Amino acid sequence: MVVACTPTLPAVLSAKPGAGPSPPRPAPGFLTLRARRLGPDATWRRRFRVEAIKTQQEKQQTEVPVEDSFPAREAAPMDGADDPMVPSDEGWVVKLEQSINIFLTDSVIMVLDGVYHDRNYARFFVLETIARVPYFAFISVLHLYETFGWWRRADYIKVHFAESWNELHHLLIMEELGGNSLWIDRFLARFMAFFYYFMTVGMYMLSPRMAYHFSECVERHAYSTYDKFLKLHGEELKRLPAPEAALNYYLNEDLYLFDEFQTARVPCSRRPKIDNLYDVFVNIRDDEAEHCKTMKACQTHGNLQSPHSTQNCLETDTVCVTPENDCEGIVDCVKKSLTK
Repeated sequence: MVVACTPTLPAVLSAKPGAGPSPPRPAPGFLTLRARRLGPDATWRRRFRVEAIKTQQEKQQTEVPVEDSFPAREAAPMDGADDPMVPSDEGWVVKLEQSINIFLTDSVIMVLDGVYHDRNYARFFVLETIARVPYFAFISVLHLYETFGWWRRADYIKVHFAESWNELHHLLIMEELGGNSLWIDRFLARFMAFFYYFMTVGMYMLSPRMAYHFSECVERHAYSTYDKFLKLHGEELKRLPAPEAALNYYLNEDLYLFDEFQTARVPCSRRPKIDNLYDVFVNIRDDEAEHCKTMKACQTHGNLQSPHSTQNCLETDTVCVTPENDCEGIVDCVKKSLTK
């Protein structure tokens, strides 16, 4: 919101002795140009006055509600025509980058389809091992840039770490389900991850936009894979218990990092409930959708923002936005802060 400010210095400062009526005062945007025509003392007085007015306006601005900054949205279908995650045309360079990414993704999918046609848990183990590698690569390059003093993006590092933390627990779940029981599966997953890491580092240094789009393609495939698996084996999964790794992660009291990677949602707006193995895969699928949204946001330079980075975001809400109402601790904390 732009607030117009009216200079309060007397117009006589800008008029010459003996001259007629002073001309109309210029708009605030021309204060600096106008001040250059004055003497040194008047110039500094006006400059300090402008800075004081600007500071006062910043203090009086109302905090933006956290819902407006990070609106809670339902997970959109990955294959819809109006999917907000579908990249738009931005020039031949972007089209070339995306074409290369789609070719690479389709090649990997072809290999996975051929090797793991009827071995779902092994396929998921390989997929989760690969899916968390880009976040390691992003963090490595960001730390390198920060060390050299080129680029400092704390929100990016924090969000990417939260994404890798989420993918790590997906991997632990697949290991508990027996996805890594064969040495050939472990070898293939780690072999691909090793080269994928260095490829992503080089891609990220060449074009962060391209690297983020490639990761979006991987996450989109992961969402599609889990969604098809749920539709084919839903009834069977509902009769199986949830792995311990899933219960420890999704039902943990400390879900700060769980909220952190979901940059399109209000913190605490999603709290999974797990009664069986079906619920576990539903949550993993929805996690992949949130990763896809975050990767899409990253493709616009400087667009990524941590869900927890809004100043006093909790103090702007009187209740915790969650359909399950299982964030009583945060609600109590907010109420105490409001009564002080």
